[in-house]
Amino acid sequence: MILYHGSNVEVREPKIIVSNRTLDFGAGFYTTSNKEQAEKWSKTQTLRRRKGTPIVSCYEFNEDKIKNLSVLKFESPDIEWLRYVTDNRKAIYSGPKYDIVIGPVANDNTMPVINDYMAGTINEETALILLKPQKLADQFAFLTWKGLSALKYLEGNEYGKKN
Repeated sequence: MILYHGSNVEVREPKIIVSNRTLDFGAGFYTTSNKEQAEKWSKTQTLRRRKGTPIVSCYEFNEDKIKNLSVLKFESPDIEWLRYVTDNRKAIYSGPKYDIVIGPVANDNTMPVINDYMAGTINEETALILLKPQKLADQFAFLTWKGLSALKYLEGNEYGKKN
Protein backbone atom coordinates (compact mmCIF):
# COMPACT_ATOMS: atom_id res chain seq x y z
CA MET A 1 0.00 0.00 0.00
CA ILE A 2 1.21 3.52 -0.82
CA LEU A 3 0.89 6.19 1.87
CA TYR A 4 1.40 9.93 1.49
CA HIS A 5 2.67 12.68 3.81
CA GLY A 6 2.05 16.33 3.02
CA SER A 7 4.49 18.94 4.31
CA ASN A 8 6.43 22.05 3.36
CA VAL A 9 9.56 19.91 2.91
CA GLU A 10 10.39 16.50 1.48
CA VAL A 11 10.51 13.90 4.27
CA ARG A 12 12.92 11.10 3.33
CA GLU A 13 13.41 9.95 6.93
CA PRO A 14 10.19 10.18 8.94
CA LYS A 15 10.47 11.06 12.62
CA ILE A 16 8.14 11.11 15.59
CA ILE A 17 7.70 14.78 16.34
CA VAL A 18 6.12 16.01 19.54
CA SER A 19 4.58 19.38 18.79
CA ASN A 20 2.73 21.95 20.82
CA ARG A 21 -0.41 21.07 18.83
CA THR A 22 -2.60 18.26 20.08
CA LEU A 23 -3.42 15.88 17.25
CA ASP A 24 -6.13 13.26 16.68
CA PHE A 25 -3.99 10.26 17.56
CA GLY A 26 -1.26 11.93 19.61
CA ALA A 27 2.35 12.72 18.77
CA GLY A 28 3.56 10.86 15.72
CA PHE A 29 4.24 10.83 12.00
CA TYR A 30 0.99 11.16 10.05
CA THR A 31 0.26 9.78 6.59
CA THR A 32 -2.82 9.00 4.50
CA SER A 33 -3.72 6.67 1.64
CA ASN A 34 -5.53 9.62 0.03
CA LYS A 35 -3.13 11.60 -2.17
CA GLU A 36 -5.52 14.59 -2.38
CA GLN A 37 -5.63 14.77 1.43
CA ALA A 38 -1.81 14.81 1.53
CA GLU A 39 -1.77 17.58 -1.07
CA LYS A 40 -4.11 19.64 1.14
CA TRP A 41 -1.86 18.97 4.15
CA SER A 42 1.20 20.10 2.15
CA LYS A 43 -0.48 23.40 1.25
CA THR A 44 -1.66 23.93 4.84
CA GLN A 45 1.79 23.24 6.31
CA THR A 46 3.50 25.55 3.83
CA LEU A 47 1.07 28.37 4.62
CA ARG A 48 1.27 27.76 8.39
CA ARG A 49 5.07 27.73 8.45
CA ARG A 50 5.45 30.49 5.85
CA LYS A 51 8.39 28.74 4.24
CA GLY A 52 9.21 25.82 2.00
CA THR A 53 7.24 24.32 -0.87
CA PRO A 54 4.19 22.04 -0.75
CA ILE A 55 5.69 18.54 -1.06
CA VAL A 56 3.96 15.16 -0.96
CA SER A 57 6.33 12.42 0.19
CA CYS A 58 5.35 8.87 -0.80
CA TYR A 59 6.02 5.69 1.15
CA GLU A 60 5.48 1.99 0.73
CA PHE A 61 3.64 0.66 3.79
CA ASN A 62 4.69 -2.92 4.52
CA GLU A 63 1.47 -4.34 5.94
CA ASP A 64 3.18 -7.65 6.76
CA LYS A 65 5.28 -5.85 9.39
CA ILE A 66 2.23 -4.79 11.38
CA LYS A 67 1.65 -8.38 12.49
CA ASN A 68 4.33 -7.79 15.13
CA LEU A 69 3.14 -4.30 16.08
CA SER A 70 0.49 -2.90 18.36
CA VAL A 71 -2.09 -1.40 15.98
CA LEU A 72 -5.38 0.33 16.73
CA LYS A 73 -7.75 0.68 13.78
CA PHE A 74 -10.98 2.67 13.63
CA GLU A 75 -13.22 1.82 10.67
CA SER A 76 -15.47 4.86 11.12
CA PRO A 77 -16.01 7.88 13.38
CA ASP A 78 -17.72 5.84 16.11
CA ILE A 79 -17.88 6.35 19.87
CA GLU A 80 -14.45 4.77 20.48
CA TRP A 81 -12.89 7.00 17.80
CA LEU A 82 -14.58 10.10 19.25
CA ARG A 83 -13.33 9.35 22.76
CA TYR A 84 -9.80 8.53 21.56
CA VAL A 85 -9.55 11.69 19.43
CA THR A 86 -10.95 13.98 22.12
CA ASP A 87 -8.71 12.49 24.81
CA ASN A 88 -5.68 13.06 22.56
CA ARG A 89 -6.77 16.57 21.64
CA LYS A 90 -7.23 17.37 25.35
CA ALA A 91 -3.84 15.72 26.03
CA ILE A 92 -5.42 13.42 28.64
CA TYR A 93 -5.20 10.04 26.88
CA SER A 94 -3.83 7.47 29.31
CA GLY A 95 -4.79 4.17 27.69
CA PRO A 96 -2.68 1.55 25.94
CA LYS A 97 0.27 2.66 23.81
CA TYR A 98 0.15 1.77 20.13
CA ASP A 99 2.80 1.65 17.41
CA ILE A 100 0.30 2.67 14.71
CA VAL A 101 -3.21 4.12 14.85
CA ILE A 102 -5.38 4.10 11.72
CA GLY A 103 -8.70 5.84 11.29
CA PRO A 104 -10.69 8.81 10.01
CA VAL A 105 -9.27 12.35 10.02
CA ALA A 106 -10.99 14.98 12.14
CA ASN A 107 -11.09 17.66 9.44
CA ASP A 108 -12.46 21.20 9.09
CA ASN A 109 -16.01 19.83 8.79
CA THR A 110 -15.81 17.66 11.89
CA MET A 111 -13.84 19.96 14.20
CA PRO A 112 -16.85 22.14 15.15
CA VAL A 113 -18.67 18.98 16.28
CA ILE A 114 -15.64 17.69 18.18
CA ASN A 115 -15.04 21.09 19.78
CA ASP A 116 -18.70 21.30 20.87
CA TYR A 117 -18.45 17.78 22.31
CA MET A 118 -15.22 18.61 24.18
CA ALA A 119 -16.82 21.81 25.54
CA GLY A 120 -19.85 19.84 26.75
CA THR A 121 -22.24 21.73 24.45
CA ILE A 122 -23.40 18.46 22.87
CA ASN A 123 -23.37 14.88 24.15
CA GLU A 124 -21.83 11.76 22.55
CA GLU A 125 -25.07 10.69 20.89
CA THR A 126 -25.57 14.06 19.19
CA ALA A 127 -21.90 14.23 18.17
CA LEU A 128 -22.10 10.81 16.52
CA ILE A 129 -25.31 11.73 14.66
CA LEU A 130 -23.58 14.84 13.31
CA LEU A 131 -20.39 12.93 12.40
CA LYS A 132 -22.12 10.00 10.69
CA PRO A 133 -22.75 11.58 7.26
CA GLN A 134 -19.18 12.91 6.98
CA LYS A 135 -16.98 11.43 4.25
CA LEU A 136 -13.64 11.46 6.04
CA ALA A 137 -10.23 10.66 4.59
CA ASP A 138 -8.07 8.20 6.50
CA GLN A 139 -4.92 8.82 8.48
CA PHE A 140 -2.17 6.47 9.57
CA ALA A 141 -0.34 7.76 12.64
CA PHE A 142 3.03 6.14 13.32
CA LEU A 143 3.55 6.69 17.04
CA THR A 144 6.76 4.73 17.67
CA TRP A 145 10.06 4.07 15.90
CA LYS A 146 8.98 0.44 15.66
CA GLY A 147 5.86 1.56 13.81
CA LEU A 148 7.90 3.73 11.46
CA SER A 149 9.91 0.65 10.44
CA ALA A 150 6.88 -0.41 8.36
CA LEU A 151 7.45 2.59 6.02
CA LYS A 152 9.90 2.76 3.11
CA TYR A 153 10.47 6.12 1.43
CA LEU A 154 9.77 6.13 -2.32
CA GLU A 155 9.79 9.73 -3.56
CA GLY A 156 8.78 13.31 -2.93
CA ASN A 157 6.76 15.39 -5.37
CA GLU A 158 6.13 19.11 -5.39
CA TYR A 159 2.38 19.67 -5.22
CA GLY A 160 1.04 21.18 -8.42
CA LYS A 161 3.89 19.95 -10.64
CA LYS A 162 3.12 17.30 -13.25
CA ASN A 163 5.10 14.09 -12.72
